[in-house]
This record gives sequence, structure tokens and C-alpha cells, in this order.
Amino acid sequence: MKKFNGKVLVVGATGRTGLWVLRRLQAYDIPARAFARKADKLAEFRDLEVSLGKIQNASAIRSAVKGCDAIICAIGATALFGESSPVQVDGDGIIRLVDIAKENNVKKFILISSIAVTKPLHPLNLAFGGVLSQKLRSENHLRKIYGQDGFAYTIIRPGGLKDGEPFKHQLQTGKGDTISGVIDRADVAELAVLSLWVKRVENETFEVIRSAPAEQKSLELYLEKL
Repeated sequence: MKKFNGKVLVVGATGRTGLWVLRRLQAYDIPARAFARKADKLAEFRDLEVSLGKIQNASAIRSAVKGCDAIICAIGATALFGESSPVQVDGDGIIRLVDIAKENNVKKFILISSIAVTKPLHPLNLAFGGVLSQKLRSENHLRKIYGQDGFAYTIIRPGGLKDGEPFKHQLQTGKGDTISGVIDRADVAELAVLSLWVKRVENETFEVIRSAPAEQKSLELYLEKL
């Protein structure tokens, strides 16, 4: 069941969410290329292209995006300072990625951001180097650059990330940054992959959390009814 014809670059591919994005792409038989600093966590994947590099390195990004038709960005800061900080990753890094992707005619950009990015006094923002403010900065840049004719973006703002299996919960979506809760990374990854072909979420920004436990056959309906 291949619904997207093209190659997808997964940025932040060795993170826990990025790994799920790769798994869901392979489930749909969509060719993928992983962009990460190291390849040691990618041994489970067969026939996967890997492009090594840092989000700070423009030439590495250019090499990674070449020949790709879409990007799913699952990158995120892991430290307060240095190359893994919110400013260098969630802010400047994603903005650099957006610009280079557009220059190389990558048509679609799916960004996994976060709930509460519009709330500067949120405890996470205050405790972790303004990470939510940096995510909002890169969101705004993506909307500006990719909200043009011939290009498309989707920004997914998940709640707190958990490590459960996909398709185990009903979901709740919203707009305007008014809901809060948690969601499994696997379901976020599935929504990101579905956003490659679900027209309803082109040039949309939305929040998503999980609700009641319940087996799901597909998550596509949650996007269609936004």
C-alpha cells in the first residue's frame, strides 16, 4: 500500500521518534534516507540509505537532501549547551534544514514540533534553554518558506512522548495550542508518514495527544477530520 511516490529524508533518524518514522515508512514500502550523526542504531533496517552529518553542517545537509522528495524532521535538542542545544538544533538547525531543502526543490516538509510552543512560561521552556521558543521560531520559518505555491508543509505538535506501540489509543487533535497530554512516539511517526499524502493537512499546524485505549486500524481519519 504505497501512497507516496518519492524518497523521504528522515532527519534525526536515530532518535526514538525518528526510528519509528523509518519503521512506518518501511511498512508502507516508501524509500527512505536516514540523516544522523552516527549509524549505529540503524542496524535493524535493510536497504536503507544513510547520510551521516550534523545539523550544523550545511554541506552535509545538502548531500543528504539531494534526490529526496520530502523531509520528515524528528530532530530535537538533548543538552542545554553546545551542538545538541535548543538554539543549535530546534532553532538554527531546523531553519538551516528548511532553507537548504527549499533551495534543493524538496517539495514537502513534515516537522515534528511540540505542544505548548506558544507558551513561553511553560516549565519545559524555562527549564530547558527555551526549547519551546526555539521550536516556534523554526515553525514560523517553515510556514514562511514552505507556504508558497508548489511546496507544502505539515507541522505536528505532539504531547509528551511515550514509548508504546502504535495503534493502541484513540487520538485527540486540536489547533491553537489549547490541549495537553501525552502520546506514543509510534503514533506520532505514523501521523508524520500519513501527512506525506493526506491533502487535508497540507500547510496545517495541529496538536495531537492520545485518549482512551482502543485498537486502531488506521490513524488517517484523525487527519482527515481536522
